[in-house]
Amino acid sequence: MKTFLENDLCQVTINHHGAELSSFLLKEDNLEYIWQGDPKYWGRHAPVLFPFVGKLKDNQYSYNGKNYEMGQHGFARDMVFELISKEDNQATFSLKSNEETLKKYPFEFELKISYSLIEQDLTVAYEVTTTSNEMFFSIGGHPAFNTPLTQDTTFEDYYLHFAPSKSRFLLPLDGPYVNLKEKTLAQTNTSIQLNREFFVNDAFILETKGENSFSILSDKTDHCVSLSYTDLPYVGIWTTYPTEAPFVCIEPWNGIADTLDATGKIEDKLGINRITPSDIFKSSYTIKIK
Repeated sequence: MKTFLENDLCQVTINHHGAELSSFLLKEDNLEYIWQGDPKYWGRHAPVLFPFVGKLKDNQYSYNGKNYEMGQHGFARDMVFELISKEDNQATFSLKSNEETLKKYPFEFELKISYSLIEQDLTVAYEVTTTSNEMFFSIGGHPAFNTPLTQDTTFEDYYLHFAPSKSRFLLPLDGPYVNLKEKTLAQTNTSIQLNREFFVNDAFILETKGENSFSILSDKTDHCVSLSYTDLPYVGIWTTYPTEAPFVCIEPWNGIADTLDATGKIEDKLGINRITPSDIFKSSYTIKIK
């Protein structure tokens, strides 16, 4: 099933499978900004990463002395969400723990994802609650944007713009895991021209604090896309390599892949979030198209 949001300027499509954003269309030009999931390159659009972001060492973690298996990015992206509210420009979806999730993730939870469309801005909001004594989790977005956006431009015509203009810490990957020993400053105080070699080591992962905005721009077209948020700790920027896919992902994360020296204990995991039944975890980001 699919749910549609619409106003005079834009139309948005969300798949109930994974509560995944699958289309963000600018009506004036009939221009699609979201990658359409060609499996030749990558078959998804904008999956929700929960209850983990990235890969666990040996696809395992432990809690209270018991080991559990979990694939990369968790299970939410492959589950059907329930639509619990709908208006013309807003929809909220819910996913709750069940007998199957509890076998691999021993926490009772409800994850709500809301999409709100105002003019050419789409805000994606997460809300996580638990009835377990405590709950450890990560959550993040993985939206992929068509790059190039227009037929008369190429991938290399675009660049990444970072706001505010300042250096940020880069967390390099060693295989699928974060290598904290190689943490360094990235020159995000200036724009970075897109090229394929930029992604030779997989995702470009930054630590972020405060307000941040990341844009895909070109001097050859006025069309562009940006993703902004406040107080999310990480962002990943990714496309396939060496396969030359026509998209770039800007991924806002509350969590990150395991480090090379991760203990496997969920409570020790870098970037992990902890809540109790008295807590409501909230986080959001906004996509703006032009």
